[in-house]
Amino acid sequence: MPGARREPDPAARQRLLRIRGRSVAWVPPLLLLLGIAVLDWNTSGEFRIISWIVLVPGIAAAICGVWGTAVFAALAVVTYVVVDTSWPHQYQTGLPDFILVTAGGVLATLACAVRVRGERRMVHMRDIAEATRRAVLRPLPPGWGGLDHAAVYLSADVEARVGGDFYDIQPGPHGTRVLLGDVQGKGLGAVETASAMLGTFRESAYHEAALGTVAARLEVRMLRHVRYCDAVGRADGDRFATGVLVGFREDAPDEVEVVNFGHEPPLVVAPGGVRSLPPGDGLPLGLGELAGGLPPVLRVPLAPGETLLLVTDGVTEARDGDDVFFPLVDRVAAALTADPRTVEPRRLVRLVRDGTLRHSGGRLEDDTTIFAVRRPTALTSRSAAGG
Repeated sequence: MPGARREPDPAARQRLLRIRGRSVAWVPPLLLLLGIAVLDWNTSGEFRIISWIVLVPGIAAAICGVWGTAVFAALAVVTYVVVDTSWPHQYQTGLPDFILVTAGGVLATLACAVRVRGERRMVHMRDIAEATRRAVLRPLPPGWGGLDHAAVYLSADVEARVGGDFYDIQPGPHGTRVLLGDVQGKGLGAVETASAMLGTFRESAYHEAALGTVAARLEVRMLRHVRYCDAVGRADGDRFATGVLVGFREDAPDEVEVVNFGHEPPLVVAPGGVRSLPPGDGLPLGLGELAGGLPPVLRVPLAPGETLLLVTDGVTEARDGDDVFFPLVDRVAAALTADPRTVEPRRLVRLVRDGTLRHSGGRLEDDTTIFAVRRPTALTSRSAAGG
């Protein structure tokens, strides 16, 4: 992906070097050692290849552990001495190649130690990145908040695993609230901003009775965060975030409340087709003062069984080789015509994810979030109850 260099995955390499749970990393260097010894034994005295045995610890350094590499380095030296001294004196390669094989083994062992330490550090950093991702984008259990839901997050930075996109579902005494947003910019500053937005959402969405109050809390939190960044001299003090806030009220089963902070309007996906929700007139979070207030709370119809599809601009701005944007509505509509079950959140999210990746050739220019939620139908409720 652009802007991100994919590092080798040590875990994947180790899996390739295992058969039935046991490591076979020692097999390639051992076969090489035996092959060089046998070939040298069966060649003429004028053409000796025993010094090639220096390759053995080098191969081991790439795929074995430190102790395994040290063992092969020692075996290489011993094999060299045994094979070379078995030849008549005039054909022996002697001390220079002995020094070469010995030094090669020592260097290979040191290189392996550096490689292993780097891989451990890489795994540790990936664990930290995964912990950060789970802290910002917490796992949502099935049926959380009384909603059928599915989500996919694809980071443009393959190593960071988390960026400026954020989403969550928060049930509470005043209904279930859903938030999806996209922080302007990239890097750790965007992750910090996303974390601040989610923290405020989780508390206010639970305690506040009115969705408009939740929206106001998010706006205030963004302004406070920007002021803090300014105070500490951070370059991301002008940060803002687009977002969509949705409220599922228990006393209004056929509609939802929506506050749109300058984000792409959600799509309503129904077995009969696709429609877009009103865009609203709001500016992104952090820019509300420019509009003289917050965006309005819109009440829009959403029948049970209809799915609300929310995406970030990683989907809507994905382009192919001809610079053509991904036709989200057309793809979803065509899939519904072919299979009405596409309305199910998991199927819908999978369709949009696969379509976006195919359209862009797997090259994501921005973080990509695909989030689908719906009130469960009577059929899905019975299926869940039945196990």
